[in-house]
Amino acid sequence: MKVKPMLPTLREKKRYLAFEAVSDHKNDFGSVESAIMASVAECLGTIDMAKAGVMVMADRWDSQKQRGIIRVNHKYVDKLKFSLAKINGKVIFKSLAVSGILAKASKAC
Repeated sequence: MKVKPMLPTLREKKRYLAFEAVSDHKNDFGSVESAIMASVAECLGTIDMAKAGVMVMADRWDSQKQRGIIRVNHKYVDKLKFSLAKINGKVIFKSLAVSGILAKASKAC
């Protein structure tokens, strides 16, 4: 018995947020991801973080330019931007672009 695929109207609508980490030194992906996830968890809480589906994409991190892409649910884009702005430390996170297509978000990086 074959499982029916989920209808497109029932799927999660996702957005891709291109960001830049501005600092004096180069940051590795692990430290950037942990800072972002900790800030999102603090701002949204565990339940909303799960609903938002925040995922920092490891394959889209450019260590030379210090830019990357985060995938998030379309309803939580503004809350993700707020949590990026709220990160304390020597690194400033700038939002570059938001897109519904990964290719357009990659062009912004």
